Amino acid sequence: MFSGPIEDRLAIRELHDAYCDAVLRKDPEDWGALWTDDAVWSLMGTEVVGRENIVNLWNGAMDQFDAVSFLGIPASLEVTGDTASGRYQTHEILVEKGEPRVAGGRYDDEFVKVDGQWLYSKRIFVVVAQFGGNKL
Repeated sequence: MFSGPIEDRLAIRELHDAYCDAVLRKDPEDWGALWTDDAVWSLMGTEVVGRENIVNLWNGAMDQFDAVSFLGIPASLEVTGDTASGRYQTHEILVEKGEPRVAGGRYDDEFVKVDGQWLYSKRIFVVVAQFGGNKL
């Protein structure tokens, strides 16, 4: 389901697009700027709190890959005032030690609008399916 002001939904879509672009470029500064200071990230069962800890976990995860292609598709988004929640599907192509892997995943997201900018306040990621290479 998609609900709430279209301008907020578009801004959150652009947040997702910036996330995908930062992953593709492996840019921790741009990627980290998309989170609130006290955000929560659960990556396949490992939960961390705070932007700095989130970026450190992300750097560790990204360091294992030679290349990453990361695409996302919004599945639902509900905006209420300065908060929102939604689901986001991912399609990833990862290369680790020369071995390609394709993975599909799902994010369960919470957002907050801070000083006019939408940011992630919580993301929970789970792998839905993967093919080839080492399993995540």
